[in-house]
Amino acid sequence: MVDIRDLLAYNEAERRVFFKAFTRLSWREFTKNREASFHSIRNIFIHTLNVTNSWLDLLQNKKQRSKKKFGEYKTLQEIETYMQRVEKHMHDYLETLSPENLKKKYKLGPNGKPEATAEEILVHVFEEEVHHRGELIALFWQIGIEPPVMCYA
Repeated sequence: MVDIRDLLAYNEAERRVFFKAFTRLSWREFTKNREASFHSIRNIFIHTLNVTNSWLDLLQNKKQRSKKKFGEYKTLQEIETYMQRVEKHMHDYLETLSPENLKKKYKLGPNGKPEATAEEILVHVFEEEVHHRGELIALFWQIGIEPPVMCYA
């Protein structure tokens, strides 16, 4: 059985590979509206960070989520800083995660329904990023750039 920590570590490694690939794009290419889910490559990437941060807030009962809008990120350095903050948030949470905590249930809706375990939420976090990584790959192809090679190693 795969440990969710391994999947999340894989996501982090791939996230960093993709971030490095972004540095090869002009800011115009990076922020251009491509009619994708969140319009631009920048926005899609920031969305994945926001989603991760939001779910971690729920799991830890914290409020560290970025309040910045996509367009307020004006440099790759600002995005990298936010990425590092989200990754630290994840590391801090995983350090405290026990097998019992993985089974803890969290209320998701306004009326406390539905519920999901921490493990189910973390699988969703993994899947959400994989979903949008596929979208980024397609956008790279559309602009004639070879996307980063992905390798589970």
